[in-house]
Order: sequence, then C-alpha cells, then structure tokens
Amino acid sequence: MDSPVKDIAAGSAPAAASGPAQGPAPGVVAATPSAAGRGSATAAGRGTGSAAAAGRAARLGPVALVVAGGLSVQFGSAVAVTLMPRAGALGVVTLRLVLAAVVLLIVCRPKVRGYGRADWGTVVAFGTAMAGMNILFYQAADRIPLGAAVTLEVLGPLVLSVIASRRLMNLLWAGLALGGVVLLSGGGFDRLDPVGAAFALAAGAMWAAYIVFSARTGRRFPQADGLALAMAFGAVLSLPFGLVEAGDKLLVPSTIGLGLAVALMSSVLPYTLELLALRRLPAPTFAILMSLEPAIAAGAGFLVLSQALSLTDALAIALVIAASMGAVRTQMKRAAALPPQA
Repeated sequence: MDSPVKDIAAGSAPAAASGPAQGPAPGVVAATPSAAGRGSATAAGRGTGSAAAAGRAARLGPVALVVAGGLSVQFGSAVAVTLMPRAGALGVVTLRLVLAAVVLLIVCRPKVRGYGRADWGTVVAFGTAMAGMNILFYQAADRIPLGAAVTLEVLGPLVLSVIASRRLMNLLWAGLALGGVVLLSGGGFDRLDPVGAAFALAAGAMWAAYIVFSARTGRRFPQADGLALAMAFGAVLSLPFGLVEAGDKLLVPSTIGLGLAVALMSSVLPYTLELLALRRLPAPTFAILMSLEPAIAAGAGFLVLSQALSLTDALAIALVIAASMGAVRTQMKRAAALPPQA
C-alpha cells in the first residue's frame, strides 16, 4: 500500500485540476466561426470570461460541500448532547453508525462483486477510521468541554496538511489556523483531564486517517458505494461497545428517533459531502478547511445554546476562517495557472 502522505501530496492535486474544475479552454469560442463573421472579438472575450467564471464556480463547489458538511456535523452534535444521558457516549456512537449504515446501504445499494483485495482493504481502513474517530471523540467529550475536544481533535488534520504539503504558503495557513484553534481553547489545555485530552488527540489522528482513506475510497468506488460499505464495517466494529454500555436502552423508540437524526446530520450527510469534495479538492486544502470545525461549533453553540462568544473566541474564529480562505485562494490560483485539459 502506498504511503498515505505520498498519496495525498501527489495523488489528489491533479484530480482537483482536471475535469470540470478547468472549464472550457479559453479561445474555443473565438475559434468557432460565425455566420456573418461579425462581433467575433466580442464573442471571444465574453466566452473567455464565461469560461473563467464557470471555472471559479466549479472550484468553489467542493469548498461549499465541506462547509455544508461541517454545519451538519456541529448541529447534529447538538442533538447528540440530548441523547447521551439516555444511551451513553458509546451508545450514541453505535446508534449513529448503525443507523447511518442502514440508510446508506438502502439508498446506495452498493455492489460487492468486481472489487480486488486492495479495494476491500481501503474500505476496511476507512470504516476503522470512522469508528475509531467517533468512539475516541465521544470519550473525549464525556471528560472535557466540547470546544476543547474539537480544538484538540482538529490538530490531526492540521498536522496532516503540514506533512503532506510541499508549499511554504500552505505551512503559513496551517500555522495561522493552529494559532486560532489554540486561542479558541481559551488557554485551558493545562487544566484539562489528561485522559480526555489524550482521547481527543487520538481522535484527531483518526480524523487524519479518515481524510486519507476517504479520498482513496472515493477514487476506487463509484458515487457513495464505498462510503456505505465502510460505514457498515464501522458500525459492526462499534456495535459491541454500544451494547455493553447501553444494552436494551438502544431499542427505546424515542432514543432510536434521536439516534436517526444524529446519524443523518452527523454521518450520512457530512460524510457523503466530504467524500464528494475530496474527489475534486486536494487533501491538504481539505485538511486545513477542517479547521473551520471549532468555529462552526462555536457558532452552533451561540445560535442553539445561546452561548455568548468572548473577544478571544471571536479573534480565534477570525484566524481560523482567514487561514481556511487563504488555503482555498492559494489552491485556486495554482489550479488557474495550470494548462487547460484537452
């Protein structure tokens, strides 16, 4: 199996620079003959401008998918908070993954024939990363404040972006985002439960693995078939933990209903959007965009839970957003500088 870092740095970037991201080649309109030969220069200029606008829109599409996924995850977490007293942290994970797997398998109806050992190995690794990421994060959230847990967890994708990137500018954006998430923690890492902090950091490592294998799964399987299969494997892994902690509490109808809402908002929708985004967005840029998660979490807390933001929190959010926007603009400039595809 190839190195994950090599796979990110060398394998993902061309995918973002090909296909729809480039738009029609400039000059196609100008080369098309008109009936009377009038206004050819105007048509060429207008066509080139339209092509450039289409290219910008196509490149912004994956970014919108990532942001929408982040919003879904964080507002789904608000629902999960109401569910944890009923089923426990591991019970919530099991409900989330099992119900999400059921929905995806019904909707996608993935084929299981025609795939090789490497394909199934990718599915197993992806499902393991999903299950591990969720189990570890909920264990962290059970011991330390949610904001601190998200902040520590997001360090995983940030470290991934630094390791995988070969450009100095991406290191700058990663450093800026790191400063933002540290500020967002409120300087309280030294007062955190060390076990909870360790769980959050481990969840961040699994999040980085999730990014790697989500990209690989998206390339090996059509549509969301690979995601459905990986989610099913992750659900099987989590099931024993949930049964031990929650038992028959997982069968209460109201608990299942809330679990379904969590599954849809925190797993089905965001994981599908992220898998689609990773087909057109380089993983280093995607990893830095993941630094938006603490900012989105703070916004969800303000809107849903009426949690006021301090000046330090607002500054941290501004740094994280600036880093994410800078990473996207850097990638867009790089894609625009590449020659158009035939």
